[in-house]
Amino acid sequence: MGVLYFFLESIRNIMRSSSSIPVLRGISIGLLIVALVMAVISLIGYSRQRNNYPRGMTIAGVDVGGLDPQIASERVLQVYSSPIELLYGEAVIHVEPVTVGFKLDMDGMIAAADLERTGGSFWGGYWNYLWNREPPAVEVPLSATIAEEQLTNYLRNEISARYDQPPTPAQPIPGGTTFTPGEPGTVLDINRAVRLIEETLRSPNNRSVILSFQRSAASRPTLQNLEILLQQNVTVAGFDGVLGFYLFDLQNGQEIHFAMDKGETISVTPDVSFTASSTVKIPIMVSYFVKYGSAALEEPGSTLLLDMIRLSENPPADRLMESLDKFQGPLIVTDDMRKIGLENTFLAGFFCSAEFPCPLLEKINTPANQRTDVFTDPDPFNQTTPSDAGMLLTDIYQCATEGGGALVAAFPDKINSEICQQMINFLEADNIGVLIEAGVPEGTPVAHKHGWITDPSSGVIKNISDAGIVYTSGGNYTLVIYAYHPVQTIWEPVSALFAQLSQTVYNFYNLPTGE
Repeated sequence: MGVLYFFLESIRNIMRSSSSIPVLRGISIGLLIVALVMAVISLIGYSRQRNNYPRGMTIAGVDVGGLDPQIASERVLQVYSSPIELLYGEAVIHVEPVTVGFKLDMDGMIAAADLERTGGSFWGGYWNYLWNREPPAVEVPLSATIAEEQLTNYLRNEISARYDQPPTPAQPIPGGTTFTPGEPGTVLDINRAVRLIEETLRSPNNRSVILSFQRSAASRPTLQNLEILLQQNVTVAGFDGVLGFYLFDLQNGQEIHFAMDKGETISVTPDVSFTASSTVKIPIMVSYFVKYGSAALEEPGSTLLLDMIRLSENPPADRLMESLDKFQGPLIVTDDMRKIGLENTFLAGFFCSAEFPCPLLEKINTPANQRTDVFTDPDPFNQTTPSDAGMLLTDIYQCATEGGGALVAAFPDKINSEICQQMINFLEADNIGVLIEAGVPEGTPVAHKHGWITDPSSGVIKNISDAGIVYTSGGNYTLVIYAYHPVQTIWEPVSALFAQLSQTVYNFYNLPTGE
């Protein structure tokens, strides 16, 4: 326009100074008409341009400069409706955005773009148009919603359920004590996947996402697998007496409890009664602490307790029971066991000796020793069951580690976690290197009490038992095994069976890594 104005002024000056006024006037009129036509054309061009979005405008990151609203809307929809690509391991999955709850607010974004297009001064924009001044770039941000719950459900039900690789649990080797290592698996990290996919759905350019996963460790076999393997151990060993087994997982409270007679499983409701032999010294120890509390650690009690547990001597056991009551000490132990719910465990007389036998204080019937379908010839002086012995040890453990359990509930004024830990310390002093101890690696803490009875005249053993708490890096557990044979419980094969059962349980809690 400045150039045109200067040109017209030049013509006008010429007309003033020249004699050819008519000619020049015609030229001027012509030029004015041309200028008017050019102005109209430029005005029309600007109006048309104003109907479209200005150059440099983007909607949701999509270039829509020079496009009318309809085409611009279609372009944005085309970009954001295109499938996204999910890469999960070796799988490539294409997903429609609408499937995972993605929805564009197209009307809102177009309205915002139209406001930028038409909101300014018409003539101001026209003036910039004439001078070829580019308008500033305008970015209309993405407006969209994502149904996160729908996205999460899709990942869980369609991706994770279909493409996850579950871990393979370790498997027991039939008839042995070991397990094949399991294989770890992969599990979709759903929370992170949601964030990554939401970012991808909102991007006009990056429409691909690599989904991350978490490694899931190989799980241990089920307790049912372990129970089957343990029973196979007994069968393969050829033990044809009565065997009672009790295992309690001190992490999750699960248990294995079974009994076998002549290689066949039998009911444990009620449990099978066995001669307690020296394992009954655990209840004696408990009752002594119930009576004296922390004072039980003073002399001579501390030495008597240690000799009773570590050396498995009977005279110290009798002295401890006499301190409870000179005549009724064993029955006090029995009564204490009743108070914590152990109805099949009792002492009905002092140990004394074969040369100087003590009288039976009371004939005690229990649910376990009234069974007629199985016979273990339990001693009328002291009896227990695998489950009773296991529950007592579990109570001691829970008292020591958590300050709770049946012992604390029944005897709150005498029993506490420090005293229970002292009980465990005494039981850890029982180091014999056989039975349960023989089944775990050297140095593994085992707080236990073993027991067996040898006939003084024949040297025959009919009962072998061991009850303890085993501490391992893979988990702690209570393990109790009792065995009886009506003729003879031969030491070598039966003690080896105890070690084998113990080793099987240890290996279950401490599985091979497969590396």
